[in-house]
Order: sequence, then structure tokens, then C-alpha cells
Amino acid sequence: MDVHPIDPHSKTSPSQQLMDQVLDALSRGEASAGDRLPSVRSFAASALVNPNTVAKAYRELETLGVTCGRNGSGVYVLASGVETARRVRRAQTLLAFRETVLQALSVGHEGPSLERLLKQLSANSHRKDTKVKS
Repeated sequence: MDVHPIDPHSKTSPSQQLMDQVLDALSRGEASAGDRLPSVRSFAASALVNPNTVAKAYRELETLGVTCGRNGSGVYVLASGVETARRVRRAQTLLAFRETVLQALSVGHEGPSLERLLKQLSANSHRKDTKVKS
């Protein structure tokens, strides 16, 4: 699982950003049931955060039913963790998408132009370097 530094300017809390990284990795198939997550210290070093922030994210993942901590051994993905991660992230991103579309419509964007943009993004979704035409 790749770990990225958190965005200190984001409205999303650092612990939520870390949770999202784990949930996204599970959703993309980069980790699976039974896999051990990075240690708190290594995750913190890679994400450029305090270890307490990682510990908080790991506690929340356990509360969601995605992971389970084993004393002295680490944090592991539960059998149901991958599907839970997919379900949680799909719900979160769909809500964010809906809110963004409503905001775009409220400031004057037309439905058809937003639809074209969505089709363009969908067609290029396999590319990480997707450029959006206005």
C-alpha cells in the first residue's frame, strides 16, 4: 500500500485523510483481507504526521469494521474489510459528487456541459494524468 503525505491545507482532518488512503487502497485492490497495514510509525513517517494521528485513523478503521488490531502484531484487514471499504468510500464520494454538482448548477453551469465533462472523465478514468477540457 502506497502512503502519501497528508494535505495540511485540506478541510479534511489528517486522520480522515489517512483513513481515506487505506479505504481507497482496499477499494482498488492494493490490499486484501488478512493483509497487515503499515506500522503506526512507518505510516506516520510516510504521511508526515504524528503517530497519534495514525493511531486515531487505525482506531476509526477498526470501529468501521475494516481492520482489527492484534496486540504486538499489528493491524490487519478483516475478511469483510474490503467490501466495507468499498461501500464506505462509494457512499462518501457519491455524496461529495452530488454536493459539487448541486453547487455547480447553482452558480450557473448547465446540465449538458456537466454531463459532457463527466463523460470525458469517465472515458479517461484509466489514465492518472487526465487533463480536463473546459
